[in-house]
Amino acid sequence: MPASEPLIHVVEDLRFQSHESPPGHPERPERLAAVSRALDLHGAHLHRMTPREASEEEILRIHSRDHYGLIEETAARAPAQLDPDTYVSRRSLEVAKLAAGSTIDLALSVARREASYGIAAVRPPGHHAEAGRPMGFCLLNNVAIAARALQAELGLDKILILDWDVHHGNGTQHSFENDPSILYLSMHQFPHYPGTGRFDEAGSGAGLGATVNLALPPGCGDEEYIGLAHRVVVPVTQRFAPEMILVSCGFDAHRDDPLAAMNVSARGYREMTGVVARLAADLCGGRLAFVLEGGYAISGLEEGTGAVLEALSDPESVSLETPLAPQASTLHALVEASAAVHRGRYPGIGAA
Repeated sequence: MPASEPLIHVVEDLRFQSHESPPGHPERPERLAAVSRALDLHGAHLHRMTPREASEEEILRIHSRDHYGLIEETAARAPAQLDPDTYVSRRSLEVAKLAAGSTIDLALSVARREASYGIAAVRPPGHHAEAGRPMGFCLLNNVAIAARALQAELGLDKILILDWDVHHGNGTQHSFENDPSILYLSMHQFPHYPGTGRFDEAGSGAGLGATVNLALPPGCGDEEYIGLAHRVVVPVTQRFAPEMILVSCGFDAHRDDPLAAMNVSARGYREMTGVVARLAADLCGGRLAFVLEGGYAISGLEEGTGAVLEALSDPESVSLETPLAPQASTLHALVEASAAVHRGRYPGIGAA
């Protein structure tokens, strides 16, 4: 397939809007309408896949049976509230299973090279969902379930999950922190919900080093995010050499988002996508899929989705210039904090 004409597999469906939260809740169905508007502008490159529900077997590769049973029981008596942020409506289990199953099929299609890239425009989001606990708007951990499916069904040995949602993906980290075959790399605002994701959280046991956290202070924007992509994400990914890259793609680091204090613009998302697409092309045959997580400003969802699509539609047009990191800068401090934990395992951290 010519590089100038990538085919992007997309999952979107009106049924994802059937998971309901109370009026005024930030994780609302209108989020997907904003994503859909951006997708429609790039229709020539898109192929819509048919969503399907994940099986119980696929879900239980990540979640406990008690976790699944809790959502099932709660949905039967919905509406109900699982924690201060997380709600279940009558169709929430159905929709969450649809999100997880669709993410699996999207990831498999990209891994089999049936598409150049993939985008799963699904909800509810997933990266806060622990093995035994729904939380943070999340019921099932879509990206974690998809990663295990890639291993179980295609035998992939090494997968990178890059999470640039503004909140740390505690559920994803904890699912794989003992597993050296899945590298979890998160760029997130810290301190912020859920309170996890310090630099020194690096995995444990056999998985030590396969968790890399970049804990950014409030106010970071394009220079920090793009700079970390070049100076940390690139050398870490090159050393790990994944067979596929999954991006937990939240857009809540956008400057307009009401739930965070970051300043990322369309440029930031476009250039981060360009960096990751180049890594995928160099290391894993282009296998790269994006899974929607957060993003609670309509403008941020539209701009962010559009920026990702622009970069995927023409990766060669994206600037890959590395931002400078002078010694007094926030970027320099962040790179050094990461290097202090990981340089022994990833000696290229910090290189421009």
